[in-house]
Amino acid sequence: MSLFRLQRLAAAVTSGAVVACPAESVWGLSCDPFNGAAVLELLRLKSRKPSKGLIVTAGDIETVEPLLTVLSEAERAAVRLSWPGANTWLLPNQGVFPEWITGASEEVAIRVTSSPTLAALCRLSGGFLVSTSANPAGAQPAMSRFQVINYFGPELPVAAGSVDLSGKPSTIRRVGTGDVIRA
Repeated sequence: MSLFRLQRLAAAVTSGAVVACPAESVWGLSCDPFNGAAVLELLRLKSRKPSKGLIVTAGDIETVEPLLTVLSEAERAAVRLSWPGANTWLLPNQGVFPEWITGASEEVAIRVTSSPTLAALCRLSGGFLVSTSANPAGAQPAMSRFQVINYFGPELPVAAGSVDLSGKPSTIRRVGTGDVIRA
């Protein structure tokens, strides 16, 4: 995807839009996690309850580093070694992300993406983006740009690109215990 197109998509995000972008293994919906109206629109598009919380992605480990300072050295090492990639960690929120991101939890779900398009969009949009599968609740996640447009219409800004069709959704683990919440 051209830098110009990515910059236009990033401008849409910073203006409060929800956009679609290829993530590691499925297409995702993204928006600014600190913009409550954008997050509510994303939840409306998906018919998703706010209490479930959302995954936040970053384009690089440095962006997430301030959230890791409360972890032990062993926990920080485990988290850092798993990124970038399809590994989401439940970390102590420390009041950084609003309730519309964390839902009913005191933790925040964070991933450093290995998707080049999503990583670039994160960097161009200020660091963090919501990343949740591009599908209405109960429907299969979109595996192509065509499916995204079919689900949400041609008005939704959609990045160019593709996903790893052999990939799996990110594994979600809780830092500290290492418990796998989603394999």
